[in-house]
Amino acid sequence: MGIAQKLASNQKQVAISEFFEKNKHFLGFDSLARSLITAVKESVDNSLDACEEARMLPTLKIQISKIDSKKDIIEMKTTDNGPGIPQKSVEKVFGQLLFGSRFHAIRQSRGQQGIGITGVVMYSQLTTGTPTHVRSKIATEPTASVVDIGLDTRKNKATKSNSGREIWQTDSGEFVEHGLEITCRMKAKYQKGRQSVWQYLRMTSIVNPHADITFIDPEGEVHHWPRVTERLPGKVESIKPHPHGIHLGQLQRMCNESQDSRMTVFLRGSFSGVSSRSAKELCEASEIDIKAKPKSLKPEHVRALLESMQGERTIAGKPVKLLNPPTNCLSPIEEMLIKKGLSKTIDSRYIVTMTRAPSVSNGNPYQVEVGLIFGGSMPADKHVEVLRFANRVPLMYQQGGCLLTKAIEAVNWRQYGLDQAGGKGLPKGPAAILVHLASTNVQFTSEAKEALAENGEVMEEARKAIMEMGRGLKKHLQKKKKMAKTQEKFELINDILPAIAEKSAQILERPIPELSGSITKIMSAVISETQTTWNKETKMTDVEIVLFNYTSRARSYTILCTWPEKFGASLVNNEMGGRKEATGVWAWKLATLDPGERVTLNYSLDGLEKGDWTETDVFYRGSQEVIGATKMDEKFLEEIRQQEKALKEAGIVSNESENLQEDVAEDAEGIPMDKPTVEAPEGQQTLFGGEN
Repeated sequence: MGIAQKLASNQKQVAISEFFEKNKHFLGFDSLARSLITAVKESVDNSLDACEEARMLPTLKIQISKIDSKKDIIEMKTTDNGPGIPQKSVEKVFGQLLFGSRFHAIRQSRGQQGIGITGVVMYSQLTTGTPTHVRSKIATEPTASVVDIGLDTRKNKATKSNSGREIWQTDSGEFVEHGLEITCRMKAKYQKGRQSVWQYLRMTSIVNPHADITFIDPEGEVHHWPRVTERLPGKVESIKPHPHGIHLGQLQRMCNESQDSRMTVFLRGSFSGVSSRSAKELCEASEIDIKAKPKSLKPEHVRALLESMQGERTIAGKPVKLLNPPTNCLSPIEEMLIKKGLSKTIDSRYIVTMTRAPSVSNGNPYQVEVGLIFGGSMPADKHVEVLRFANRVPLMYQQGGCLLTKAIEAVNWRQYGLDQAGGKGLPKGPAAILVHLASTNVQFTSEAKEALAENGEVMEEARKAIMEMGRGLKKHLQKKKKMAKTQEKFELINDILPAIAEKSAQILERPIPELSGSITKIMSAVISETQTTWNKETKMTDVEIVLFNYTSRARSYTILCTWPEKFGASLVNNEMGGRKEATGVWAWKLATLDPGERVTLNYSLDGLEKGDWTETDVFYRGSQEVIGATKMDEKFLEEIRQQEKALKEAGIVSNESENLQEDVAEDAEGIPMDKPTVEAPEGQQTLFGGEN
């Protein structure tokens, strides 16, 4: 046998599980400390996904125990109240890599590849030689199934032992109706600090405020992050791929596998954002007959079609116009829930959050959310705490190389009130900055999913959101500074003048004079004070806005406030009347505010939970500055009104609705329909990027 034949005979196909066994660092098992965090992460992610898909409020318990400190052997036990896994599926879920239901689904999801929890089973077996014990209970069966799962890496199949059934009861003796418990032993190391299991679970609780998480550390200390909302994240729907995100090989495969009898039906049925009109135009630009079968396309036709999809081929000098993909595949955390999540883990008085409108990058829908919490007990002389998330999953490592960190560093924080050496890098101050990316296709720098890769569009969207959030911090600090100075001046005057007046009156043997007019002239300011509190009895949020006129002349103002109308809150118990200026903006006209006069505006917000709304922004229109309020930027109101007008004129028409209307029109022209039309899914994206 020649040398070439010998070399060829030695070549063997490598099983995917055997590959990852030899390259476990790809999955995040590259150090003892990270291995434990990765194991907890994969288990918690699966539990949260299962509960949300079953529309159950998740209750998780994670316990870490040291089995052999000298050999660094640790036991991890995680329990959830999810729907459980049927006995027949346990082997595949835990003992077969690349087995899952989300890989081909285009929607926001914590995990997609079907590697995570099987990787934990593989690592446990590799480092301690012990299988993973699984106990699963589904609601339709009286007992729980139990089994010890291992992994045959040569065949990528599960090995099972000690399988059976048992009654599952909690420590308090209650019968478990449904849930899942995983127990595994591995070589790992428990540590405290920013890169720890505790920090991962703390961050998870921030972006999953609907989850109740309990953690018992190796020392037996119990850490509890309670559920702060009963509202589950919005249910996400799978969408079809968008032409802008298609590659040539993928398009060739789709054409070869298609059973459609004509190109227009193939384009409308296989892609999102393609209407009947645009399907015909794509064929025209590609010089393809609309009646041609996708299977019959030659390679040059497929390439021409891709070029038309990417806008390289045009009609009359213009590229084919395609609609944006629907955004009901995304499930953002939402501004108020980010506030509640931050509030339950970090003590502070000021929080600003923002959820940007959905955008599209290379045909993939994505959405950026940011939050900033300031003050409290956080150190002022250290860098701000950075909280990075992708699809509600904390990113613990490679902070410096992550797109989200670079977006924070790209902002000049000095103009917003935080220290930043040279105007670059992370700012310093008593603050924590949260950035969350929700996307159907999160691009990570590695298989371990620790940092986001470069993407100019996402970077710019995140930077804009952070800058807008920074402007809110700047206004807060300016208002706080002005109020502090005014309060100091007011207290000084109220302490000194009465004492002088009293002594002078005693010396001159005359009555003590009335000082309110003199104090008003000295202060020469209009002050606004606002209180936003939760009313336990009415289960509503009460807001009180008080205005003091400490000037020598009458004033006239329009006072405006914001309230979370878009989240379903209603403004009630408003005795002063007023009117709605725009969505979430209410206004009161104060025709005359006399010198020394005090006016109080009281109202309540119904339809909110405790902690949903903790601070009210107050604005004013008028010539004299109001300390404690912000002068209304009319452009802000105009933008809100323009959005309302655009949505009203559009009639809230979804992508699929337009496709359906055009399909009906095409059918009326006598062109046969190969596929039945369907109703547009609820929550589909509108022409303006919103939802129905």
